[in-house]
Amino acid sequence: MQHATVWIDLLLLLLFLHGLTSADLEEVDRMLVEVIVDSSPCSTTCGLGVKTQTLCLLENGETATGEVTSKDGTEVSKDCHVRKVKCLESWQCGLRTMTVTSGERVEIDCLGEVMEAMGRFSWRVSWRYAGGIITSDDSLFIGWDAPLLDRVILDPIREEDAGTYRCVVQDVTLRIVKSVYWGIRVLPVGILNLDYKSSLAQWDSTGNQQNETASDQHHQRMAFLYPMLISLSLSIVGAGLMLLGLYWTVKRRALKHFDRFSIPQRTHN
Repeated sequence: MQHATVWIDLLLLLLFLHGLTSADLEEVDRMLVEVIVDSSPCSTTCGLGVKTQTLCLLENGETATGEVTSKDGTEVSKDCHVRKVKCLESWQCGLRTMTVTSGERVEIDCLGEVMEAMGRFSWRVSWRYAGGIITSDDSLFIGWDAPLLDRVILDPIREEDAGTYRCVVQDVTLRIVKSVYWGIRVLPVGILNLDYKSSLAQWDSTGNQQNETASDQHHQRMAFLYPMLISLSLSIVGAGLMLLGLYWTVKRRALKHFDRFSIPQRTHN
């Protein structure tokens, strides 16, 4: 029974080939020997992108020749054509960081120009958020609702918005085509950056200015207080001398008064 089925298949194939004209057979032959002779790099290093390929027909075991210029300026033969195809080098885009100042406008685009050009609603985009830390540990993330689906806009951004935002893009078959983390640091207004050396130099400069100002103010205060202290000291010394003189005056008067009313001593015969 199996042998009969094989013979029937071969007979149908022969009838099909017999029904084809020589032109059809030539077209089939030309399609089978079309090869890629040139290909550009993918437009993106991660996520879905596009690349340009040049395809030529192989004639008698050799690539077709006779170069002409295509519409996009690429030199190809009359039997060659250029096409653009989708490419995916890697869906993992890693962790990207940015430092902004509170009050700025921050926009995070998950799809990018290439994927958006293919249609925003051709993809399923999901967002997650880890507040206050820069991390790629998925266990620390919670769900995040993005009204625009493909991007997150923080306008104005606040210090409590700092953290890591993660987006995952899937195609219609739910295959992951892109995953990326954005770590965002939010500085208060007036702080330039979080670089230790730069901040230390800025602190030293500010501290020196503050010290010089404090020193000047101290000298001004002392220059004002010195005369007052001297005057106060002289006043205290003068008051002390006056009290001392008053004390001796009172004491002398008391002694004189005591001598006047003292009882004379009796003499013995």
